[in-house]
Amino acid sequence: MSNTLKDSMIETIKELGKRGWSHRQIAKELNVHRNTVRKHLNGDSTCTISTAGSDGSPDSKCTIPTTGRQSKCVAYDEYIRERLKLGLSAQRIFQDLQMEKGFEGSYESVKRYVRKLEECDEVPFRRMEVLPGTECQVDYGTGAWIVGADSKRRKTHLFRVVLSCSRKAYSEVSFTQETECFLRALENAFRHFGGVPEAVVIDNLKAGVIKPCVYDPDLNPKLRDFAAHYSTCILPSRVRTPRHKGKVERQVGYAQDNALKGRSFKSLAEQNAHLRDWEIHVADKRIHGTMRRQVQRMFEEEKPHLSALPPDLFPAFQEGRRKVHRDGHVEIAKAYYSVPPEYTRREVWVRHDGRLVEIFNDAMDRLCVHAQKEPGQRSTRREHIPPEKIANPELGNEWMLRKAWVIGDEAAAWAKAMLAERGIPGTRVLNGLLSLRKKHSKEAINAGCTKALEAQEFSLKGLRRHIENSAETQQSFPFIKEHSLIREIKEYEQITNSKGAFQ
Repeated sequence: MSNTLKDSMIETIKELGKRGWSHRQIAKELNVHRNTVRKHLNGDSTCTISTAGSDGSPDSKCTIPTTGRQSKCVAYDEYIRERLKLGLSAQRIFQDLQMEKGFEGSYESVKRYVRKLEECDEVPFRRMEVLPGTECQVDYGTGAWIVGADSKRRKTHLFRVVLSCSRKAYSEVSFTQETECFLRALENAFRHFGGVPEAVVIDNLKAGVIKPCVYDPDLNPKLRDFAAHYSTCILPSRVRTPRHKGKVERQVGYAQDNALKGRSFKSLAEQNAHLRDWEIHVADKRIHGTMRRQVQRMFEEEKPHLSALPPDLFPAFQEGRRKVHRDGHVEIAKAYYSVPPEYTRREVWVRHDGRLVEIFNDAMDRLCVHAQKEPGQRSTRREHIPPEKIANPELGNEWMLRKAWVIGDEAAAWAKAMLAERGIPGTRVLNGLLSLRKKHSKEAINAGCTKALEAQEFSLKGLRRHIENSAETQQSFPFIKEHSLIREIKEYEQITNSKGAFQ
């Protein structure tokens, strides 16, 4: 609709106003904005306030409509403007007017006056045009209903991407806005264009942005890898600022109204086929609103400026955050995969494509790779088990036999004979042999093993008995007959005799 109403519409507004209709009723009846109705009904009752223009001249006028009488705020115009420059709110200005100026008007009148002043001082938006191949903008809208054979309707989401220079567009519908659907639709758009722009402007949808930020947004890792695969960059727009991607905002509405409104389809494939045909025969034939040239002709000039497509598609995989359980494993599709022990009870990123499972830390450094398992199965890498949690039997009989050789040849010989005799239960007995080092010396163990082997005793209890029987006895020392501290035997006899004489 044009910004200027026809004379017949203006006369209708005035006539309904004379009949006592409210602004809301007139706006609803004629499908116009209430401010438009108010403007034409109160057009002759305005308060004109002088304000400096953009060039600093005092001749520029700011016209504030009133409801038939002059606002009480006009007398305090300069005071209110000074307070607005200080960043004060309308409520604070109203309080200061009452306390300092004895203002008798209402808070609502101050609020209306401040709002109009702010509208007069509003800085116009800049319209930004970009060079060919520099940028595309992406947004979602509402697609047409999918009506199945059971007559049940299912909602669809309309994905639309527009090259900012030529306005060449691509449209596709899906049932969700999940990351995988978003990336595949964007990939299809690049293939449709036959090239890749330098930057992709998106809004802060959850499929692409984890944490919005004007200066350094936290992007979904999968989206970052997608951008690297296609040698482009992702630029999220400012939150709640749709004008930053205004070229696609209007194009989404155009596709909804022109291509899909009043239609329904039996499947996504049917609706997407309709959209592809519509893009070629309708959307590409339209005239560029700024350059006044056909979109298809402008795209032919822009296409050589797009970057070349990579030879292969972006790998298909699923990803997400997982918390590492106390046992050092993460659950993925009901199977369990080990991670390094230092990540226990922490969160990691996981990716899986049906063949491999990749696990990353927060910096997206790959920690490990597993072959994907069936639900209920486990995949545990040896290096992920802390050494103190690995029991000797887990290391195998060969490893424990090598440890027995360290004790001695006799211990190793008894161990081999014991395993041959005992079979599987012998693994625990062999582990018990190694544990004897905590209490007995190597010599005592080897001696005990020699006797146990001779007696064909292959139980741990019998081995302990042989070790204890053959334990080292206390070493005996020969008596010394002569020493500087030892007296002659005759001296002891004299001392004894002398004691008897005294008695």
